[in-house]
Amino acid sequence: MKKIVAYPGTFDPITNGHLDIIRRGANLFDGLVIFVAKSNEKHPLFTFEERIEMAQCLAKEFNNVSVMPLEGLLTTCLKENNIKVVLRGLRTMSDFEYEFQMALINKKLYPDLETVLMMSSSEFVFLSSSLVREIALLGGDVSKFVPPCVGKRLKRRPANNGRGLCI
Repeated sequence: MKKIVAYPGTFDPITNGHLDIIRRGANLFDGLVIFVAKSNEKHPLFTFEERIEMAQCLAKEFNNVSVMPLEGLLTTCLKENNIKVVLRGLRTMSDFEYEFQMALINKKLYPDLETVLMMSSSEFVFLSSSLVREIALLGGDVSKFVPPCVGKRLKRRPANNGRGLCI
């Protein structure tokens, strides 16, 4: 039986840190599914559809990575797709506290579910989508932090300083 892992997130935008976790997860499992969460509560910079398209662009690099939309509870979606493992990246101790809490509640909702926590590679420990958004919206260069297909999308967004985004 193939071991498939889910990698859920809002991915607004997807960063090189996410790509690192995807690459490493794809090497450990037979298949990896990027679940792009709708999550309007976070007031995303990119639409749900744009975030799915960016994830699909990255998935093309791999023969065992696919993308699915996530509009409800993760555990419900995982049960429906018979996926029993979730992959999450850790950068800091605060990430661990949050992910530990999520893993416990998800286990209560879906007892067959296991959560695998993967440490970020050292070069990405500082990197977050919110920092990338802020830098980009203030006109900074984020080309070192995002894959090229994401950089192209960011370039189309107007910066708060009126000069456009620097990618």
